[in-house]
Amino acid sequence: MNKNQLICAIASKADCSNEIATACYDAMLESIMEAMKAGDKVALPGFGTFEVKTRAARMGVNPATGEKIEIAESKAINFKAAKSTKDVL
Repeated sequence: MNKNQLICAIASKADCSNEIATACYDAMLESIMEAMKAGDKVALPGFGTFEVKTRAARMGVNPATGEKIEIAESKAINFKAAKSTKDVL
């Protein structure tokens, strides 16, 4: 399912126009991203939880040269599915 198909499904289930469904979809994604940028955990009951985790700096090896390189600390988005979501699958 792509973005347009999801928006059409939302519009159909909510009995609204595609424009309203698009606005709701965009507002939801923007709100989730703002919360994660602020370091907050976003929990959607019955679906799952989005959380920003920090990966520590570490040493790695360049596979082409064998040279050791330092890999900087980074942030990654982690998603944990809720039990009800896992049960559907």
